[in-house]
Amino acid sequence: MSHFLAVDLGAESGRAMLGRLEQNRLELEELHRFPNQPVRLPDGLYWDALRLFHEIREGLRVAGRERKLHLDGIGVDTWGVDFGIVDAGGRLVDAPRHYRDARNNGMLERTFEAAPRERIFELTGLQFMQFNSLYQLYAAKLEGTAGLRTEGAQLLFMPDLLNYWLSGARKNELTIASTSQFYNPATKQWAFELFETLGLPAGLLGEIVQPGAKLGTLLDEVADTSGLDGVPVFATAGHDTAAAVAAAPATGERPWCYISSGTWSLMGLELAEPLIHRGVLKANFTNEAGAAGRIRFLKNIAGLWLVQECRRAWMLETREYSYAQLTGMAAQAPAFQAVLDPDAFLEPGHMPERIADYCRRTGQTAPEQPGTMVRVILESLALRYRQVLELLDELGGQRVEVIHIMGGGSKNTLLNQFVADATGRTVIAGPTEATAAGNVLVQAMGAGAVRDLEEARAVVRASFPLETFEPGKREGWDAAYERYLATAARGRSRLP
Repeated sequence: MSHFLAVDLGAESGRAMLGRLEQNRLELEELHRFPNQPVRLPDGLYWDALRLFHEIREGLRVAGRERKLHLDGIGVDTWGVDFGIVDAGGRLVDAPRHYRDARNNGMLERTFEAAPRERIFELTGLQFMQFNSLYQLYAAKLEGTAGLRTEGAQLLFMPDLLNYWLSGARKNELTIASTSQFYNPATKQWAFELFETLGLPAGLLGEIVQPGAKLGTLLDEVADTSGLDGVPVFATAGHDTAAAVAAAPATGERPWCYISSGTWSLMGLELAEPLIHRGVLKANFTNEAGAAGRIRFLKNIAGLWLVQECRRAWMLETREYSYAQLTGMAAQAPAFQAVLDPDAFLEPGHMPERIADYCRRTGQTAPEQPGTMVRVILESLALRYRQVLELLDELGGQRVEVIHIMGGGSKNTLLNQFVADATGRTVIAGPTEATAAGNVLVQAMGAGAVRDLEEARAVVRASFPLETFEPGKREGWDAAYERYLATAARGRSRLP
């Protein structure tokens, strides 16, 4: 039996997950869970990277000191784009900003003044979002951030930074690097031309390593306090979506796409080569690296973030609901009261009021009750998925027959059925712990315990329950889709 520890950090919380791999079956156990709470300082919104590393060490301590486990590997995955900068001596000189930091506002337009939008896409194949690392880094340059002028400075994305603190290895893992918008998926190297055009120091960019590469072993001090001596640290699929897609239970017998469903919904295809042409640019899709040399051709969608923010707002009013309660109330609420564009709500704060105002501004009845509000969000997500799916059919050159919904959002059976009904396609939900499973299995591939990606996916199918949703009651969905397209087009015309 092999034991791997997956450190999985999300926008709301982090976990240290133990993966037991034996006879092509994987079991996952949560050893330690902790909140991930950003910190607002006078100059902006930051991730509490030091606290996160402290909690990771606590997870290691539970594994080593409490459970007396022997680990065959440790790997860290996180969300994309965010980074810290260390100096030549490894000291953190620029702490990781939160991708929702207001410093990013307007940076797309500022960057396009120096580097044409079309050229950026030609070099990176990435969709344009104001929080991509390229725009964060350019914002740092414009405000004169000292870290960019520090001799020997190196940029480390979130999993890279945490891997460095664990192992002492300063490397950039491929899948997380590919979220930056300064990695070229066609040439498989950094897009140095962009750094030259924007006047950014190319010395920030380090060696790119493949998912599954062994970085080293736990540093002595970390090993001593955790009771884990000589444990390898692997650069797993460092981007959480790349880890989740590695655990997609697809067989390849029918054309398929994936939705990694959580705070964000990442919806796309797995391809052998990137798709970079004018049609992709117009549709604003992205080409990110995946495990085993695959390309994740996808679009970011706001996801269950809207429900999370509504729930947070209601809690501040002392109206506390579990996610299960909110979904139950949504199931009983009237259908198609309003439709909205999920991507119009990317910033935090006052979500119920903003949704209600959006509905009124677009000539719709504003939802007043929590159940109706959540139903409007879930229906609108399903309609957005349908829109993206039609683009995937067109750009990918074949009709997708199966939608694999993975991650924590796959537990929302109401949304799963809405997706099947809205799209007219088969939905297979699960595994819910796709990211942790993918993290473990990519480590296992690096350690030689799993042969390849196909075997990893066979392990997933044998290990986790999956639920199938077929299109059922489709009445009203086509009319709602036409309303959605008309409503969303008005707002999206202002997006890049």
